[in-house]
Amino acid sequence: MAAEPVFQARGVTRVYRMGDVSVHALRGVDLTLEQGEFVVLLGPSGSGKSTLLNILGGLDRPTAGEVHCAGFDLARASEADLTRFRRHVVGFVFQFYNLIPSLTARENVAIVTEIAHDPISPEEALERVGLGERMDHFPAQLSGGEQQRVAIARAIAKRPRVLLCDEPTGALDSSTGINVLRVLLDINRSFGTTTAVITHNADIARMAHRVVHFADGRIREVEQVDEPAPPEALAW
Repeated sequence: MAAEPVFQARGVTRVYRMGDVSVHALRGVDLTLEQGEFVVLLGPSGSGKSTLLNILGGLDRPTAGEVHCAGFDLARASEADLTRFRRHVVGFVFQFYNLIPSLTARENVAIVTEIAHDPISPEEALERVGLGERMDHFPAQLSGGEQQRVAIARAIAKRPRVLLCDEPTGALDSSTGINVLRVLLDINRSFGTTTAVITHNADIARMAHRVVHFADGRIREVEQVDEPAPPEALAW
């Protein structure tokens, strides 16, 4: 794997203030993500995983520290620059699918392709996730796993350099979740998209190149996986 850093975070701290109370969500996190790697951020709820992912994706800013993506300074960027960054560089996949109920799968993906610089077509994106025959169905006509695959198609249609996934299988049963993980891994391999997946399911970590263990707002351990397991080998 080429060691070309995509993200470099140094000393990242995030403090939320609620009246007189300060909540330290991140406490001096250092992390580098390389081009094309598949990384799992593992830890219990409240450990800081989602806060870091939101900062990497330009949805939040650090209270202190440095965050760069391929030379772009996220910590000091203007709101307009952050909007462009989210629109063109990063794809997001969340636990809940955030599809527009009144639009078909094809139309939900087209919302992204209409504003991207160099998108793939909605049809190709949906074919990539195995929904070529379901693209004209509405979300209510799709299963949970199919809706999540539409969300993945929407995220990859703009050819993002980075795919950030927050509990993408959290609302799915095991067999459906494995299918979604298989899609994410295929996208990572075929597009070379740097992929970061948040989970509290330790078994999912077996399919990563690296596992970043979080606790109490800190990275406790970074584990290199010598032989990542295929999704179908995971035991839930």
